Amino acid sequence: MKLEGFGIFVSDMAAMIRFYRDVLSFEIKEAEDTKNVYLEKDGTLFLMFGRADLEAMTGRRLAYAPEISGHFEIALGVENYAAVDKTYADILAGGGRSVMPPATQPWGQRTCYIADPEGNLVEIGSFVK
Repeated sequence: MKLEGFGIFVSDMAAMIRFYRDVLSFEIKEAEDTKNVYLEKDGTLFLMFGRADLEAMTGRRLAYAPEISGHFEIALGVENYAAVDKTYADILAGGGRSVMPPATQPWGQRTCYIADPEGNLVEIGSFVK
């Protein structure tokens, strides 16, 4: 098996499209009223699929974590430490919610965490000073 990509299940597709397209600069071309987003970001397939649509397809009611979710993260790399700080500030200015401000970790990575509109964790980091 080979990892082709990952997906997140969303309640408010329009808000999530705006955040990933307008704040994180993902190249999403679908309209905000779409049911599914399939795109490639830096060679990785990224999907957003409506929660209600998934439940209808599977015939099952599924549970979703409320608020900020610690189930997984989307990790995005930037060129250096200064870019971590700038990207963090830009994302907050665009409506992202801070989970952890930029900090240099003992293993040499400068990293921060924000939450998207539905509470999924997004990490921004770099190992380059």
